[in-house]
Amino acid sequence: MKLNTKLYICFSSFLLLIIIIAVFALNMLNQFKNDMNVVVVDRYEEVRLGINFRYEINNISRVERDLILFDKDKDSINKSILEIEQSRENSLIALDCLDKIANRQEVRVLLPKLKLTNNSFIEFQKEFETLVLAGRKNEATQLILTNGIKLRDQMYQMINELVGSQERLMRDTLEQTNSLYRQAIKISITLIILFLLLGIGVIYITIRNITDNIKKVRGVINSISSFESTDNLPRINITSRDEIGDIAKAFNEMITVLEQHIYHESESTQALKDLHWLQSKVSETHASYHGVQDVNSFSSLTINWICQIVGASYGNFYVRSNKKETVKLINMASYAGKGQAFGIAELSPGEGLVGQCFLENRIINLTDAPNQYIEITTGFGKITPKHIKILPVEFEKKVVAVIELASRSEFNPLEREFLEQVRWNIGIILNRIEKHAQVQKLLAESQALTEELQTQSEELQTQQEELKTFHENLEEQYKESELKNIQLLQAKVNLEEQAHQLESNSRYKSEFLSNMSHELRTPLNSLLILARMLWEDNAGNLSVKQVEYAKTIWSSGNDLLKLINDILDLSKIEAGIVYFNPEQISLFELKEELEKQFYPIAREKELDLLIQVDSDLPDNLITERQYLKQILTNLLSNALKFTNQGYVKMNIQRASKVLSQDRLSEMENENTLFAFCVSDTGIGIAKDKKELIFEAFQQVDGTSSRKYGGTGLGLSICRELATLLGGFIEVKSIEGTGSTFTLILPSNIVKKTFVASDTKGLFGEAAVGLDFSTNLNSVNTPNKKIDVEKVTQNILAAGDLTGRIVLVVDDDMRNIFAVSVALESLKIKVLFAENGREALEQLQENIDLDLILMDIMMPEMDGYETIKLIRQIQEYKDIPIIAITAKAMKGDREKCLEAGASDYISKPLDIVTLISLIRVWLYR
Repeated sequence: MKLNTKLYICFSSFLLLIIIIAVFALNMLNQFKNDMNVVVVDRYEEVRLGINFRYEINNISRVERDLILFDKDKDSINKSILEIEQSRENSLIALDCLDKIANRQEVRVLLPKLKLTNNSFIEFQKEFETLVLAGRKNEATQLILTNGIKLRDQMYQMINELVGSQERLMRDTLEQTNSLYRQAIKISITLIILFLLLGIGVIYITIRNITDNIKKVRGVINSISSFESTDNLPRINITSRDEIGDIAKAFNEMITVLEQHIYHESESTQALKDLHWLQSKVSETHASYHGVQDVNSFSSLTINWICQIVGASYGNFYVRSNKKETVKLINMASYAGKGQAFGIAELSPGEGLVGQCFLENRIINLTDAPNQYIEITTGFGKITPKHIKILPVEFEKKVVAVIELASRSEFNPLEREFLEQVRWNIGIILNRIEKHAQVQKLLAESQALTEELQTQSEELQTQQEELKTFHENLEEQYKESELKNIQLLQAKVNLEEQAHQLESNSRYKSEFLSNMSHELRTPLNSLLILARMLWEDNAGNLSVKQVEYAKTIWSSGNDLLKLINDILDLSKIEAGIVYFNPEQISLFELKEELEKQFYPIAREKELDLLIQVDSDLPDNLITERQYLKQILTNLLSNALKFTNQGYVKMNIQRASKVLSQDRLSEMENENTLFAFCVSDTGIGIAKDKKELIFEAFQQVDGTSSRKYGGTGLGLSICRELATLLGGFIEVKSIEGTGSTFTLILPSNIVKKTFVASDTKGLFGEAAVGLDFSTNLNSVNTPNKKIDVEKVTQNILAAGDLTGRIVLVVDDDMRNIFAVSVALESLKIKVLFAENGREALEQLQENIDLDLILMDIMMPEMDGYETIKLIRQIQEYKDIPIIAITAKAMKGDREKCLEAGASDYISKPLDIVTLISLIRVWLYR
């Protein structure tokens, strides 16, 4: 059978096979798509049933919440219970359908747990319906808090896992299947068309070109014998991808390898020649110095030999000289010149390029030197070199000589390598020659001194003994110093470990105080709000005793809050986390503020209160108002607390009237010191307890039967604050007679820099009344500055808050209940959400919100993230958001405002302050 016939049969069979495979692949892909559609439809049904089940559970929770929060008549309650039963039945139907169609092992494992939890949830619903029908809402609320929310969240978690896994699997499977199907269709069609065209083309081209390519191969192979040069051998110009093309490619690669081998062999041969030349010239240079003992001969021999080797037209050899304690470069020898005809006889370091080469210890190359730069005389005339090379010769990193060469042509790499190697040998030999000359000189001097040395031998022997003794003493001292260094190093390591431990303890302490503040303020929030509402008894349905009980609860909660604040204040002061801004304070205004604050307390205890300011004092002092007021308030409060009869007196005067002359002499500018003296006729302090009272948690009477309450932190905080203000506190007391506490402060204190501590909310307690307008000028909302006059006028003109809608976002149902009751008493409509996600859902359902109260620490989505997301919604970009947090540590306020909050208030909430803040932001 002919070659053409075989090729036609081969390629025809190949094309037929490709067509059969393509048809089969298309059929399989179509069937695969149909199967995947069935799978996706089944999983979609499972997802739909899971979503229906979650909807019915959510509807049940919503109806139960409405039954608790809103007062409804009996018909409305029955209607709500019917709605719960209908949702319960719908959820059971969805669960049964899901059980019937579920076929995946993951779903089959999850369904029994879901059914079991649902049964418990149904029992909870029935118990809840019984309590609601009986009118026992408080027990129903407790049941939801202790059991209902937990069961609901468990079912949410399981159904979310089921729905989420099904949705992801369904989505991924459908997308992958469709993608694979489309790709398979495209690839199959493309390959069929491509193979058909290529098959026909290959058959035609192969048959036509086989004989031509064979002829080309034979011609190129036969022509190699006629080539005399091996630099560029002939190639076979055949690019076909068949056996003949492979032969041509292999032949071309063989020729390329052969040429490369020949080229590398020639390069290696040349490199060996260059290396041999370099080594021989270096050896000859070194051998030429044999027998040379003086610098002049060495210099002349060196410059002549180097210039001959590298073909230089001119050369100078400069040697370092240290005569008369100055460093100079002496021109010891020249090539192609005599005396001073070429080069300078003597140079200083940095003088000219030769001096600069010596100074910097680096090679300097000059190319294209200008005409008349230097001229070299020959028998025919004068020539001008174009290339200058200056090399430093060094020994032990110290330049000992400089070689200057000039040439008509540039030095080649081999010559440069020769100069690089030989300059190191020159430095070694030059040093040897100089050392030899020095040895000869010293030998002559030593011979002249031999006799003198002999006469001093005995004296030197004695000195040697003394030196030996001294050396031994030095060795002992050195050992002692080494031991001390080791001890100091160990002490340094111990101090670093202690510092690291103190830093860790400080960090743990701050974190503990932050968490303690949060955990204590959260329950205090609802306790204080509800206790105050009971105490105020606006409905008038409590007895006098019950009102007194509520007042006692509220008072005790406030005492606990003060203790928390005192602990946090003391911690911040001890850690240096305070900031104060000195301002001018009027002494008479300060006197009036203290009188207004403490006269009612003094009258209640039937005590005389007297506050005096000496007439010889300046009218003002400059210090931090808040901390001065805090110290004086604490001292006056203690005086009134520990005094049962008599008087309490505060006198503001010069410190020179109360301090001794010795104490004044220790201080600078004693005439500018103020003394705030607080005296009382109370119980006094024993001598052994005068220092103890300034320690944290210490009191005069620390026994279990003590009469006076308190934490023992007040005086500790006062002492630390007085120190920060540049002063101190002294105490004089007689037990049973009374005490005098004296605060000494400078009249003008320079502002110090500390880390800023947290403050109260954006308005603080000033928002209780309308006297806060002076504090609003510096307050910026996230979008614009507050117009103070407009805000004040709006609040004065505002009526009640009836009909306003406020969204309360808090994960603690107790806080939601307490705040809701307080706001609903003002006829404010309250909506609530238990986390950030529910809050966002409420915003979508209720577009007419007026204000949002946002708790910061919540699960799933905290307050910071929720506020940021709300500010991204165009409709709520300007809605007032008041941040509420139980933490009271550094940075809370700034973090809230950066997230987009309008204002900030700490737990536990003062309901009057909160309502005033709401008025501020609703009528701004």
